[in-house]
Amino acid sequence: MGEIKPPQKVKVVVGYITNDVNLINKVNENLSFLLGPVDLTSDIIDFNFTDYYEKEMGKELKRQWVSFKNLMMPDFLAELKIKTNEIEDSFKEEGKRRINIDPGILTLNNFILATTKNYAHRIYLREGIYAEVTLIYQNKKFNNLTWTYPDYQTDFFHNFLLKVRKVYIEDLRKICYSKEEDEDEIY
Repeated sequence: MGEIKPPQKVKVVVGYITNDVNLINKVNENLSFLLGPVDLTSDIIDFNFTDYYEKEMGKELKRQWVSFKNLMMPDFLAELKIKTNEIEDSFKEEGKRRINIDPGILTLNNFILATTKNYAHRIYLREGIYAEVTLIYQNKKFNNLTWTYPDYQTDFFHNFLLKVRKVYIEDLRKICYSKEEDEDEIY
């Protein structure tokens, strides 16, 4: 029988889609109350992977990802998705979203997104929120799965996530050393 142990804390990575990039800073301010300050940001790129959001948010959409300093327990993902949905709602105009917020968590082994949509490969968490393993980390790189969204399949995102992972490992080391635990505990 396996021994039950507490899970390792995770790094929060949030993706944004909007045609008003000024909203990103406003959302980051809202989230910093929960997650601490932003520690890494990707460049802003054109979001031309699908037209799914155009009807609601317009054309010329942009995409950016950010990571936050504070490490969280993995089961916080459901609460975070509920909060980001509330933030999306707070910026609506005429009933339409102006920004899409995709919260996710980075572990040493994978990247997981939260969603409100059920599907065969998603696991229910609570309160209408599901989790999806979007990328797997193997052989020193992130690997796509058959359901990984096109923008999450890009080298651009993978390279950003590798940078976040390096910061995450350093954060875990600080936690381990502060508890005088063996460095192997983080792996």
